[in-house]
Amino acid sequence: MKSLLSKIYLGLVLASGVACASEEGGHHGLSTDAPVLWNIDLPFWPGHSLPITNSMVMMTIAVVLLTIILRLATRKMERVPSGLQNFVEWVFELLYNFVEGLIGKKLAKKYIWYFATVFLLILTSNYMGLIPGVGEITMNGQPIFRGANADLNVTLFLGLFYTLLWFIWSIKEQGIAHFVGHIFGPKGGLTGLLRNLLLPVFFFVGLIELLSIAIRPVALAARLFGNIYAGEAILEQMSIVSGSILGNAAAMLPFMCLEILVGFVQALVFLMLTAIFLKTQVGGDEEHAH
Repeated sequence: MKSLLSKIYLGLVLASGVACASEEGGHHGLSTDAPVLWNIDLPFWPGHSLPITNSMVMMTIAVVLLTIILRLATRKMERVPSGLQNFVEWVFELLYNFVEGLIGKKLAKKYIWYFATVFLLILTSNYMGLIPGVGEITMNGQPIFRGANADLNVTLFLGLFYTLLWFIWSIKEQGIAHFVGHIFGPKGGLTGLLRNLLLPVFFFVGLIELLSIAIRPVALAARLFGNIYAGEAILEQMSIVSGSILGNAAAMLPFMCLEILVGFVQALVFLMLTAIFLKTQVGGDEEHAH
């Protein structure tokens, strides 16, 4: 358990450093660009600075929140869990069983740390973006907080980071020769003359597969960003439908309930797609091979 949590902490720390975006210029409503709140000069790179956006602030808060919860849950671990430890272990057991059903026991044991981390981080970030007041508290005319996954820079990082891990895991599990052969090699157990005749076809299919692999991080990023950004933009517009607090609440309530569901579904979809991408390349346990 502690080994798994240490890997999850590492994933959270990596995620907290993403989402550098360009500065917003006078947009009304939720802009597609995350505004820069301030810049931190880089002493090792003179003349350059690290822009800190409001989505980075929200991502950092999500990382800190998850870290605190996990530390509190595992501070005094008991053989018979109770309270927060019991709840956290229940959540991780659900996630582990779900991932094991997708990719098999062998891969689930090795890589549950990533799938649990990315699911919880995306889910927490999605729900934090729905907290009343997010996007309304400003500093120097710019909103201090913004749903992290409503920034394409964040979701693109998540997609690219997974793609890097996918290459590492696939080569580690298969070896470089089998990895290349799985993409370009003959399929279907063909032998003899027919196999040789179809080699150019399989090579062409492999090129298409490479294109598919290259598109995956963009597709993962666009799907998550599009759903979360659209939901937060709708909530922001509905918040100004009525001038009264009661009217705003009534207008936003059905959309808020919908976004709570969407936030969970999008975190689950990201987990499922990343797990399936790994399973289709590496395969799984024999009992799941069918």
